[in-house]
Amino acid sequence: MIRPGLRIKSYNILESKVSDTLNVKKRDETGTLRMRRLRKTGFIPAVLYGRGGDSVSLTVPISDVNAAIRHGSRVVDLAGDVSESALIKHVQWDQLGSDVLHLDLTRIDASVDIEIELKVEVRGVAPGTKQGGTVQQMVHQMKVACPPAAVPESLEVNINGLELDQSITADQLELPEGVKLLGETDELVIVTCVEVAAVESEEPADFSASPEVIGRSGEDEESGDDS
Repeated sequence: MIRPGLRIKSYNILESKVSDTLNVKKRDETGTLRMRRLRKTGFIPAVLYGRGGDSVSLTVPISDVNAAIRHGSRVVDLAGDVSESALIKHVQWDQLGSDVLHLDLTRIDASVDIEIELKVEVRGVAPGTKQGGTVQQMVHQMKVACPPAAVPESLEVNINGLELDQSITADQLELPEGVKLLGETDELVIVTCVEVAAVESEEPADFSASPEVIGRSGEDEESGDDS
């Protein structure tokens, strides 16, 4: 029996035609009102920390941030008052999920693997749905370790071969060189196709993790305004 599988969607920063750079300036101002005024001028507040260095408060052009998010970049180059590479650790959105309010950046070393959570994306149509089944995605985020220059964009699950009562597990994932899953994931069920009646009578287990690094969320509050 041919089992459906997972594949990783690779995104190599070094090979990308677009090199995302955030032009940053150091800032001394804090406070909600000052940060609101800052955003009206086309900039957003950010904080850089990690790897034993001091935390640095920064301002970043909104256009630079939007470009990085549009390209799906997680690793960016910082230029200006700070010159180094950083990982976009967290993006804070407004309540509508349309405008960025704040960025958390963490320093990285090109020679050291980073840990990052990737979105799991389902692709295709499961034959099992024509047999009275319904597809359930049990995992929406997975954590991996990889070199900063080879950060995957996402994990894709191909369900074109998923029959009724079949499941796709994490041990079917073929990872690019240097990328590895973290945690006990070998028998972890990613996607399953079960009868509709079974879905109605049983509540699926929740294996979802925390939100994607640069995913939109309408639940973010302006907790980072004064940082």
